[in-house]
Amino acid sequence: MTDLDTILLVEDTPDDLELLKYAFGKAGITNPLMSVRDGDEAISFIGGNGAYTNRAQYPLPSLVLLDLKLPKRSGFEVLRFIRAQDETKHIPVVVLTSSNQREDVGRSYELGANSYLVKPVRRDGLLEMVKAIDVYWIKLNRVPGL
Repeated sequence: MTDLDTILLVEDTPDDLELLKYAFGKAGITNPLMSVRDGDEAISFIGGNGAYTNRAQYPLPSLVLLDLKLPKRSGFEVLRFIRAQDETKHIPVVVLTSSNQREDVGRSYELGANSYLVKPVRRDGLLEMVKAIDVYWIKLNRVPGL
């Protein structure tokens, strides 16, 4: 992944979204950061449908940070959609959620999540998590076709 590749944040809580954007800026991550607020929007963005048909304006993400508890369609449904499409099945998906439930962790991995992270409560913890995401998922990780 290069610093020109887009990261998609799928997050419905405005405060969490702002904190994530803050942490990305504080960590010095310069990748374009796009966000959607519900499962339907995420599927439209990833599928290039509706308001997201212009791939120059809404490029296919190279990394998806996915909340599970979303309005309209759950993060599980979004993950299932991503893995079912030839064009997106290899995009890394990091579940980033407040749920620490064993069932959610297991189901996420069964559906093809690459990682499962529980959102820290404190801002400094979130910054450290974002720095770890940067090192591994943005700088080091490679996927086929991207």
